[in-house]
Amino acid sequence: MTEPDLRRIVEALEPSMERITLDAADRIWEQVPAYRASADPRLRAELARHVGQVFHALVTSVKEDRFVQPADFPSTAEHARRRVRQGVSLSDFLQAFRIGQLTLWEGVSAAARQDPGARDAAMALVGRVMHLIEVGSSVAAEAYLDAQQHEVAELDRLRRDVFEDLLAGHEIPPGPKRSLLSSAGLDPGVGLVVSTALPVAPLPDQYTLPDVAAALRGAFAQRTPGLTVVRQQEVTTLAPADARAAGAVVERLRRALDELAHAGVHLAVGLSAVHADVSAVPEAYAEACTARDGLGGAAGLVPLPLLSTFDYLVLRDDATARRLVRPELRRFVEEDLSRGGTLVETVLAYAAHDLRARAMAQAMHLHVNTAYYRLDRIAERTGCDLRAFADLLELVIAIRLLSDGHRVVRASGGRDGDADTRGG
Repeated sequence: MTEPDLRRIVEALEPSMERITLDAADRIWEQVPAYRASADPRLRAELARHVGQVFHALVTSVKEDRFVQPADFPSTAEHARRRVRQGVSLSDFLQAFRIGQLTLWEGVSAAARQDPGARDAAMALVGRVMHLIEVGSSVAAEAYLDAQQHEVAELDRLRRDVFEDLLAGHEIPPGPKRSLLSSAGLDPGVGLVVSTALPVAPLPDQYTLPDVAAALRGAFAQRTPGLTVVRQQEVTTLAPADARAAGAVVERLRRALDELAHAGVHLAVGLSAVHADVSAVPEAYAEACTARDGLGGAAGLVPLPLLSTFDYLVLRDDATARRLVRPELRRFVEEDLSRGGTLVETVLAYAAHDLRARAMAQAMHLHVNTAYYRLDRIAERTGCDLRAFADLLELVIAIRLLSDGHRVVRASGGRDGDADTRGG
């Protein structure tokens, strides 16, 4: 089969090329739901234009007596970028490409049936069409992945810019940034919480900070994804929330942290109180940082929505307050913690049970005589009268200020079981 024969059938095919192109576009629209689902009104016309350009590559290569080359698809990269932005997946993009080539081959077959002398040429053209599919699909896939990587990088940059603007107290004007906030569920008037997470140990080899960000984003995402940003070694999330749902948010976050800890990813996480909307991001972020830093470098979670006012006040790392702790109280706390913290736990449980020794003993699974014995030892070593509110409060504050990573927030008099900063 000679090249003139191939050119002859291609030339016979050219008058039908516009019809074949539109037929291919129709088939793609019918068979690939992602194209029909796109909200972009330009997609249908762009699809037909790209199909026509690919078909033209085959015609040109035959006329020039050569196989198609990657350079014959100059517009495919731009179309790939558009498909990424239009929400068309890579598999759908390549399926559309294959449907188009199949339609082209059917057009070649139809032209050959009308010209018996061209049938052999049509069969010879099979190799050219297969090569077109191979080269075109490779170019399309590479262009799509490059476009997707670029889109992800641009989205990450936009997320960081939006967060920095909010942190600086800037109003977000209409445009891409406002659209990003809206898609994250953070419209004006929508309540939110802010979390900040820092690794307290090197990440395992198979994990990166973006992987951690994805896990935390999934913990917050319910109906809306929120906004998660990686900033140096910190992962920060702004998530829609209201006071009634705060407990559910904390529980999902705990589960995510447990799963990460089992994989060797240990994080110190602080969660702000619930705020009115994104205008309060500076205050909410400061709260989250204070909560996280209250862990003293240990892994865990401090959720402010579930803490009492007292918990929060003693959580703050105040060097002056630490220096004001009486020497005998400091000595008691530091020595007991070095021995396991049994008496410190007893003090906190005693305060949590409203100075009722019997209730404390029951909660700690102690004989009541053992409970009284411990309280006597504590009073003797600290010089505190544990029946006097002022003395007991001073001792609890000393424990909370000096215990750092040993802190047990839930025993300090807040709602029972509300928070435990020791868990990962």
